[in-house]
Amino acid sequence: MTTPRVDIRKLTPEERLKLIEELWESLSQDPAGVPVPQAQRDELDRRLEDLDANGAVGIPWGEVLTRIRGRRR
Repeated sequence: MTTPRVDIRKLTPEERLKLIEELWESLSQDPAGVPVPQAQRDELDRRLEDLDANGAVGIPWGEVLTRIRGRRR
């Protein structure tokens, strides 16, 4: 299979974004084929263990909005 060559420097910003989108979609069709570095696997495992131990931790969306709106004053 021959891969077409594209000089990305000649593409417009819109064309570059479209290319990124197409690349991302092609990767998402086979997520198991995307390599994940060991450090990221370790971090994901750590976060899952934390979630299992402590449950979901977060701030309700309404409170987030209140905090953001309060900063503008």
